[in-house]
Amino acid sequence: MGLHQSDALDVERIREEFPILDREVGDGQPLVYLDNGATTQKPDRVIDAIADYYRTYNANVHRGIHQLSQEASIAYEEAHDAVAEFVGADGREEIVFTKNTTEAENLVAYAWGLNELGPGDEVVLTEMEHHASLVTWQQIGEKTGADVKFIPVTDDGRLDMDAAAELVTDDTEMLSVVHVSNTLGTVNPAADLVDLAHDHGAYAFLDGAQAVPTRPVDVNDLGADFYAFSGHKMAGPTGIGVLYGKQELLEEMEPYLYGGDMIRKVTFEETTWNDLPWKFEAGTPNIAQAVGLAEAIEYLEELGMESVQRHEERLAEYALDRMAEFDDIEIYGPTEPTDRGGLVAFNLDGVHAHDLASIMNDHGVAIRAGDHCTQPLHDKLGVAASARASFYVYNTTDEIDALLEAVDDARQLFA
Repeated sequence: MGLHQSDALDVERIREEFPILDREVGDGQPLVYLDNGATTQKPDRVIDAIADYYRTYNANVHRGIHQLSQEASIAYEEAHDAVAEFVGADGREEIVFTKNTTEAENLVAYAWGLNELGPGDEVVLTEMEHHASLVTWQQIGEKTGADVKFIPVTDDGRLDMDAAAELVTDDTEMLSVVHVSNTLGTVNPAADLVDLAHDHGAYAFLDGAQAVPTRPVDVNDLGADFYAFSGHKMAGPTGIGVLYGKQELLEEMEPYLYGGDMIRKVTFEETTWNDLPWKFEAGTPNIAQAVGLAEAIEYLEELGMESVQRHEERLAEYALDRMAEFDDIEIYGPTEPTDRGGLVAFNLDGVHAHDLASIMNDHGVAIRAGDHCTQPLHDKLGVAASARASFYVYNTTDEIDALLEAVDDARQLFA
């Protein structure tokens, strides 16, 4: 059996803080939750923070002078401050709350791309993009006449940087790249890609949905013009995402949604927009989710993001080493754990990924199976689907052993 904890994190103590990990599934199997790339579980303190908002100061923000509204407004604004500090932004003006990473991608694509792109312009993506990026920019390309190009993925699951240098030209207006692949686990050279875009006068958008939850991220160090991530993948609640944008760019962009709170003055003839970030947060926002996200950030900061990253790399290394023992398991993405995030996509010879996931469920092991919202990438890999085990701060090597025991059961059933 594997070790219970890394040198950096007290995983046994951490597990006690996540109530869902105590439950049993199926016919009494202890839950082994390895679907963190889809969504992570929540510690008691995040759940309590959300419940406390509803129990003690539930009110709408920026709309009342009574005490509850004032308390809710302060908490909501301070959540922006917490996010800004967490990712190295210059202030709350650069942090826009959305529903998720997908909405953040759409916000930039429609508020910026629909107005700025036209025939002859180019948007460069990668072959490992999540559909949130690929489909969004593909549709904007169809609406504006801009060409959408793709940096190829090499056989070992990395970006072809030589091809990237040829694809990004002076006609490129936007380079949109996933920071950490949700299928391959590849940690892309984000800063180098941002520099490449800027060398040609293009903007750079980084999809950090799998990066911010698992490693230190500083948007200023990376130089990104836009950066997006989701709260539910980092021990926070569903229903809230983040768009970071450089202040001068957000100032220039038109709003994506219209309505209450994003306005400064309205007459029958015209409307002027509110200050950042409220200009892009129309209507009643996700107040409780913002409170929960701020608490999740405080929790992760106490753990230390360097420690979170080391723990994930250790789990990835252990999983890769164990899977390498079997000739009938095909792993996708880089094989060096320091080159990838804490997830492993794989297939077992002769067993469809969906069947494998079903057998895993019989063992109490929760994984994801399918194309992981990367259908074109799976087409390139030559497979319809893959199984994916993804790890977080509360996972152990014992749970990876349980995963491999379930794989062996599938192996025997389909022999």
